[in-house]
Amino acid sequence: MNIRKKVRWNLPPDTNRYAALDLWVRAAEDEDWSDAEIQHVMDEVVEAEDNAAGLEVLAWYTFK
Repeated sequence: MNIRKKVRWNLPPDTNRYAALDLWVRAAEDEDWSDAEIQHVMDEVVEAEDNAAGLEVLAWYTFK
């Protein structure tokens, strides 16, 4: 799936990827992302090699 959308939210400092993912999902739901789009991002974060890589995935799907 090729998602080009971005979510507006703020990543709290010193947050691990799973806590950040929880916050990101809420923001994506508020912006009417489809369940399939959210699940795709969740899978990418969970399958990431480590915490830093998971946070990079979320950063890619976030407006800066």
